[in-house]
Amino acid sequence: MQVPDRFFLVETTLREGEQFATAHFSSEQRQQIARALDAFGVEYLELTSPAASPQSARDLATIAAMGLKARVLTHTRCHLHDVRLAVENGAHGVNVLFATSEQLRHVSHGRSFEQLIEQALEVIHFLQQYPVEIRFSCEDAFRTPLEDLLRVYEPVAATGINRIGLADTVGIATPHQVIEVVSRIREHVSCDIEFHGHNDTGCAIANAFCALTAGATHIDVTLLGIGERNGIAPLGGFIARLAAINPQLVARYNLAMLHELDQMIADMVGIEIPLTTTLPAPPPLHTKLACIPKRCWPTRAAMRHSIPRCLGAPAP
Repeated sequence: MQVPDRFFLVETTLREGEQFATAHFSSEQRQQIARALDAFGVEYLELTSPAASPQSARDLATIAAMGLKARVLTHTRCHLHDVRLAVENGAHGVNVLFATSEQLRHVSHGRSFEQLIEQALEVIHFLQQYPVEIRFSCEDAFRTPLEDLLRVYEPVAATGINRIGLADTVGIATPHQVIEVVSRIREHVSCDIEFHGHNDTGCAIANAFCALTAGATHIDVTLLGIGERNGIAPLGGFIARLAAINPQLVARYNLAMLHELDQMIADMVGIEIPLTTTLPAPPPLHTKLACIPKRCWPTRAAMRHSIPRCLGAPAP
């Protein structure tokens, strides 16, 4: 399975992660998270919509002006009011969305596909007046028929936007389905493709990885995977998945920071780092050797993949 060298992490702890039940970040904590993730090396930081509250707008403006290497994005409704606020508050990129599944379309906005496309094009053309990256995403894409996705994505991509987004909003996609859908979309658009996958059925990391191998270029992650309900793919877990294939894929990131980042967010939201967190997690692998004959203990390294040390885990 070929993993492309060109991919980007959209770290959305400051947007998706804000929806975690016990996440109540102060402005100072948001800045701390942004600086830490920038030091780790993520390419993008996604923040809550400035339309959510005046404080969200102020925090977007502050973080966008901090001079970070990461580009600062915000996630908004596909509405002129919202995207205007994004531009006014200094966002480097605007991620807009419309629900497209039958289940969400009628309860979310009630628009037909013709109306949805018309409004999307209006918003995109407005944003193209400004030096910002633009992503248009179909919310609940994996409960939307493929022909309807293409019906939306083709005219949107034809505007020359930076990327389109595929969101597994309710976490029901399988890895095989992700490969099929992303591959088909890749055949019809030339822009970049972003994938956002929830973990309701335990496939978030696998689905993110499969999206990347099928043609996606941008993958959404959060620290410890926190987010709405079961969250999304965790930064550490996705990094570990790539490192297991080829450590060079993740050599550009400050891997030694992974546990520090996980501990920081765990402290902020008042939880313990889960025992099932992907490496690194102390103690290494939480291993108990009592059931292994003592004479075999010197070979226990054979039970472990070679990735823990490169991800900052302590030596066995």
